[in-house]
Amino acid sequence: MPQQPFWRTKSLDEMTPDEWEALCDGCAKCCLVKLEDEDTGKVHYTDAACALLDLGKCRCTDYSNRQGRVPDCLGLTPENIHRVKYWMPSTCAYRLLADGKSLPRWHYLECGDRQAVHTSGHSVLGRCVTETGIETDDLLGRIVEWPR
Repeated sequence: MPQQPFWRTKSLDEMTPDEWEALCDGCAKCCLVKLEDEDTGKVHYTDAACALLDLGKCRCTDYSNRQGRVPDCLGLTPENIHRVKYWMPSTCAYRLLADGKSLPRWHYLECGDRQAVHTSGHSVLGRCVTETGIETDDLLGRIVEWPR
């Protein structure tokens, strides 16, 4: 009988650091600037991406130092995922697994293709702009529905 992959057998807090990092599908939805409605708590995504995001690769240009450079960059950990998961997109592997759900078919751990997140339309590739130069007051006009 073949061994089940780690994401199906381990809880998030049982994963090694490499396994934890491997969960990221590279969609970069978490890198979009988000606005929270103060009255309802609802999180709204914009098409403006963190200045550190390489828009052509959907990867952070300074991943290891991102939290020091971007004060509101959310560092996910097994300890905080249940508390902060509502800030993550509904397709996020960390959020899905924290909620006891399966990874989507297009996730590279399931299909073996790292480009599937992009070819299936589940990433921000070609859909966002950098936040650099965008005024805070202008972000309301940049709210989008597609990251869900």
